[in-house]
Amino acid sequence: MNPLNVPEVQIAELPEQLPEGATLLDVREPDEWAAGHAPNAVHIPMGEIAGRLAELPADDDVYVVCRSGGRSARVTAYLNANGWNAVNISGGMQSWHAAGRPLVGDHAGDPEVI
Repeated sequence: MNPLNVPEVQIAELPEQLPEGATLLDVREPDEWAAGHAPNAVHIPMGEIAGRLAELPADDDVYVVCRSGGRSARVTAYLNANGWNAVNISGGMQSWHAAGRPLVGDHAGDPEVI
């Protein structure tokens, strides 16, 4: 378990196809998102979460990811304290990329995790 004592999943345990209704929430900054992100992820930077909660499903799982797992752990704790069922993705997008999971970017060239 992590220091914030939030539920987390290792990338190897995360299904390639998330369960129906589940959301992959990327809380990184816009430049990190543009460089490379998971297909079908929802992008809400950590600093905007409180004002954009209505964009998240209230009744389904939310898997939260950042670059390495720190910011997403804080967002996971916040979401769970406010009634969501959120799970932190341990190791973040660095682990996602290292595991060979797909990445897409908003710029020409190969997507990357920054």
